[in-house]
Order: sequence, then C-alpha cells, then structure tokens
Amino acid sequence: MTALKWFLVRTTTRGFAGVTVIWLAATFAVLMGMAASGLLGQAPPGAWLMPLLLLVVFASVLFMGWGKWMRERFVREGPLPVQAKRKLRAAFVGMSGKDADLAERALRQFFLAKVRSGTSRPVAMPSKLAERLWREFAADTDAYTRWCKLAFGRVIAPTPTLSLGQSEESNDALRRTWFWACKEEAINPKNPTRLPLLFALDAKLAVAGGIIYANNSAAVAWMKKHEAQGDTGEVYLGTSFSGNGYSGDCDNFGGADSSSSDGGSGDSGSGGDGGGGDGGGGGD
Repeated sequence: MTALKWFLVRTTTRGFAGVTVIWLAATFAVLMGMAASGLLGQAPPGAWLMPLLLLVVFASVLFMGWGKWMRERFVREGPLPVQAKRKLRAAFVGMSGKDADLAERALRQFFLAKVRSGTSRPVAMPSKLAERLWREFAADTDAYTRWCKLAFGRVIAPTPTLSLGQSEESNDALRRTWFWACKEEAINPKNPTRLPLLFALDAKLAVAGGIIYANNSAAVAWMKKHEAQGDTGEVYLGTSFSGNGYSGDCDNFGGADSSSSDGGSGDSGSGGDGGGGDGGGGGD
C-alpha cells in the first residue's frame, strides 16, 4: 500500500463527521482563495455555501465507503507475521501448516466482523484457537500496532474467548460476530445449514477446551457420541444466536442486522472464506 493510500485509509477511520469537517475546511480554504483572486466572478457572498455543503457530504459518503472497502481488503489480504503461526504450531503439538492457515483465515474473519461492526459495537471471539493466534500476533507489538491502526484506526487488545449465556452484553457481541461471519460466507445467519469457519474451527481441529458449535441437533448428537474432542463440554447451536434461549437482541443479532428481512442472503456456500466448512455433523 502506497503512503498516499495509507494516509487516506487512516483518515477514514476518524468517522464520518471528522472526514466531513476535513473536506469542508479544505474546500472552504480553496474557495476563499478563489474568491480573493476574483475567480468566482460576481456570485453573491454565500451563494455557493449550500452547494458546497451538499458536495462535501456526498464526497464524504463516497470517501468513507471507499475507506471501509480498503480496510476490509487489507484485513483479508494484509500480511500477518509468519512467526505468529509458528508459535501457534509450537503451542499445539502436531498442528499442521494447513491447520495453522485455517486458524489465520478464521482470525481474519473475526477482524472483518470488527471492521463491519464499527467502534461503537463490540464483537466477541468465539474460538480458543483463533484467540491464541490473535495473542501471538499481538505479542509483536510494533507490527500489531501498525496493522491495527490501518484496519481499525486504533489498537484493539486481544480479548478472552466467550460463549453464549455469560451475559447479555457478551451474547450480543457474539451475535454480531456470528452475523458478519455468516455474511462473509454467504450463510443465512438465522437458518444456517453449515457453520462459518470461525465458529467451526475449534471442533474441526479438536482443540482441547475449545468452544464447540454445531449447525443442528443431529450434529450435536454425533459430536457427543464420537467425542471427537477429548473433553467435549457444552455444544452450542448456530440457531441459538437468533433463538430466545439466551438474553440479548436475538432478533437483530445485537443490532448488526439493520434489515427487517429474515436474515442473510441465502446459503449458497460461496462466500469469501468458503471451505471453512461445518465443524460437526455427519460421520466420515
């Protein structure tokens, strides 16, 4: 990313109001200079203020949209330190390079949920494995700081893994993560037929002490019967995020779903992180 793009993307993290003020100040300064030079002709004083305001607001909307798109692209493609995955594999003996790559893709999915939720609505980490990789990444303070400021506009500290039922606030934070992870993989968040990678990861890789999710009751029964994970504990359903079994905003996924429709955009399975698959269900 060039220095100019870096500066512009960082500017969009200041929020719509901040960007609008910057545009107004810059445009006003230019117009005042043109007026002083007689380049605006005989236009009465203030005649251009309303068109200027509308132009600046429109430009700010486009600029903020471009900035968010660039931040999402950076989260998907921006390089993460190789050392973080090496430390992850050292902590989980027997983990393959392919498994570490899955953990990285899941972590990026979480970061995308953070970008899309904005600064006012927190998201929660649902995977023990992705959380561990997050902490290994954050241990490289300089690289992590630069990465966070470009992706989020500020540094966000790693947070513990949460599960449904701990509190209304954490339930809604998990719902936001669930909603955006489903959107990333073109899964209907209210009626999932599979799990997004971030929620399937711990069961998929049999992470000891991991948070286990399944997409239906049959998957829960199969997982408990076979005990794919040696210390299988509570298993959560993907449909629990939109159900009434846990406190919080289950109808709109903690405010993430601003539409009044019945959830996502279908379940075609052709999303950005497709291939994460469902952590449970069925046998081999």
